[in-house]
Amino acid sequence: MKHLTIIVPEGGNNLSSIVGTYKIFTRANKYWKDMSKSEVFTIQLAGISKEVDFYDGLFTVKPHTYISDIKKTNLVIIPSLNHNYQTALKDNELLIDWVETQYKNGAEIASICTGAFMLAAAGLLDGKSCSTHWAAADSFRCMYPKVKLQPDKLITDENGIYTNGGAYSFLNLIIYLVEKYYDRQTAIFCSKVFQIEMDRNSQSTFAIFTGQKLHEDEVVKQAQAYIESNMAEKISMEDLSSKFAVGRRNFDRRFIKATGNTPVEFRNG
Repeated sequence: MKHLTIIVPEGGNNLSSIVGTYKIFTRANKYWKDMSKSEVFTIQLAGISKEVDFYDGLFTVKPHTYISDIKKTNLVIIPSLNHNYQTALKDNELLIDWVETQYKNGAEIASICTGAFMLAAAGLLDGKSCSTHWAAADSFRCMYPKVKLQPDKLITDENGIYTNGGAYSFLNLIIYLVEKYYDRQTAIFCSKVFQIEMDRNSQSTFAIFTGQKLHEDEVVKQAQAYIESNMAEKISMEDLSSKFAVGRRNFDRRFIKATGNTPVEFRNG
């Protein structure tokens, strides 16, 4: 039987990604048992504390065990982190080191939403594709420029590392992993029980476009500010480029270079 570790980070943010993961994998195990098959996983929640509070103490998670007691695991799930990323990473340095060690020992690792920050901090995403919540994309790019961030992707799968987009899209990642570790039939069963749409591959339709502003082009920053201040108006890109005394073609080129998007995409986002 394989071993599944669901991490319970310090300073927890999203309880649902822990509970949902546990429930779906537990149900998949039961389905296999009902089909007279052996359960695929022993499932344990693990952390570095006896208990972790969520939502100002409204809920408390008591992990089954400490990570130090798990010498070998096959699959690690990292839930969403507190959105104060620097603090969250500092508080979870022991977990980050443990995840890195487990990956080097052959475990596969899956991160949910902003849990990708922990994967990146462990150095496991350098040169690899990765997704996270679209709202965290700018912060992630700034902190981890070596990672090939693809915030439009719902799920990435590369070299035994899985990441996914934001919020409740983690349900799609878990169904994806159920199919991979169990089979398609079990994934379909779980998707029906928990009413999760299968085979989604993008989170772009849910993104509220904010535009990339981590650049040094002051003209483009001024243009972005102008567009945001006049969202109710129909803005001509020719007029906008003229306003900043830049030719339209050069304006588009600079905008794309600075933000990764065209001026029209920014306005329509």
